[in-house]
Amino acid sequence: MPLFHIAEVPDWQAAQVSGAYERSTRGASLADVGFVHCSLRDQVGRVGTFIYADGGAGELVVLELDDALVAASGADVRLEDGGTGELFPHVYGPLDPAWVVAVHPVRAGGGTFVWGAEAG
Repeated sequence: MPLFHIAEVPDWQAAQVSGAYERSTRGASLADVGFVHCSLRDQVGRVGTFIYADGGAGELVVLELDDALVAASGADVRLEDGGTGELFPHVYGPLDPAWVVAVHPVRAGGGTFVWGAEAG
């Protein structure tokens, strides 16, 4: 089951250079929160609408992470309650750009968040 993370493009570009993605979520780093917020496929749209639909975060992408590569690295991934009883994957450590198998486009703003082929 792949993991997904909504990323601001400048943060993703910096991670490709540095070899480590260290943003947790909008406005918060891994150091601030202690983990990187991720989603399962069916959660991405709801999370994106909740966090990014105002369009104020700039250009976004959805990173698709290969769960087998994440597991093989020994990364600590936990399914945890996001505050509503729904479980979300949290990665306790930086994301390795090598785990990313696809980068999906996003259209956000005006109260909407669309990703993948629909955002194309």
